[in-house]
Amino acid sequence: MNSTLSSFGKKLLQYGLVLLVALTINFALPRLAPGDPLLYFFGDTINELTEVQKQQALESMGLGGSLWEQYIEYLKGIVTFDFGMSIKYAEPVMTIIGDRLPWTLLLVGPAMLFSAVIGVILGAYSAWNRGKSRDVSLLVGMLTLQAVPGFWVGLLFLAILAVQLGWFPTYGAVSMMQDGSVWGYIKDVAMHAVLPLTTITLATVGSNYLLTRSSMLESLGQDYITMAEAKGVHKKGLIFNHALRNALLPIYTHFTMTLGTLVGGAVVVESVFSYPGIGRLLYESVIARDFPMMQGIFLIITLGVIGANLFADLTYPLVDPRARTLKKIKGADMNHA
Repeated sequence: MNSTLSSFGKKLLQYGLVLLVALTINFALPRLAPGDPLLYFFGDTINELTEVQKQQALESMGLGGSLWEQYIEYLKGIVTFDFGMSIKYAEPVMTIIGDRLPWTLLLVGPAMLFSAVIGVILGAYSAWNRGKSRDVSLLVGMLTLQAVPGFWVGLLFLAILAVQLGWFPTYGAVSMMQDGSVWGYIKDVAMHAVLPLTTITLATVGSNYLLTRSSMLESLGQDYITMAEAKGVHKKGLIFNHALRNALLPIYTHFTMTLGTLVGGAVVVESVFSYPGIGRLLYESVIARDFPMMQGIFLIITLGVIGANLFADLTYPLVDPRARTLKKIKGADMNHA
């Protein structure tokens, strides 16, 4: 019990230090970017402002005082989740992020699930048929898909399926004109989400396929598979009860660790489809030099990445019996010592 608490405490300390470093970088990067936020906010009228008015405007944006004073205020804002007012939208940062984040999660959540399921199934199928034409075809196709930029796939979908054929909306997350019914709203949101969701799925399915195929090939080469095959275990049992079960362990780690990064990775896709999520908001904030908004979005992404990695570290022993056994052995050695 003591060893478990000690291990948990060490992990929290480790991730706490990583979080502090990430927050410091988050503070510094927007301030290192070129461009004057006052110039964007006031435009040509900036020359009409006095130095006092400029200073007051900077303070309202959280950019007043020395860098150290800004950093202290920044850390206070993190504790209270108060990042001040957006320069571009003149609204509280967390209010805007709260409105935009659900749209990104609506894309990223299903896309990750579809990508993982499709990648695992095709990867297992390909590994079992290693060297055959179906394996080679899948491998070449997935490698090609992995090499194609996501924004190019999105633009292709947009040009053909939305603009030329008119099967899907060309931009946004919901139409301005609806019939007002709940079912009509759900259908409209789903139609807007199909193309960006499919684009994210296709952009990530290749990595899941390649990892599954590689892990499956390694598992299929183990002695216990040969022994099970010699005992007459059915093909389906070999794949699902033996090879795939062990192959899923690295896939689980990959899935949890990419969970947080996909929120930030949706920037390009959301920009292509003008989808009002966090990715699109980050793009708009960078263009506008909206420091408070950039800091708020980077914080959400940072917390997502660190939280996903911590979750993977803490739950891995639950899905891997070998890690559980090793943990028990280490705990027994520490107690014996």
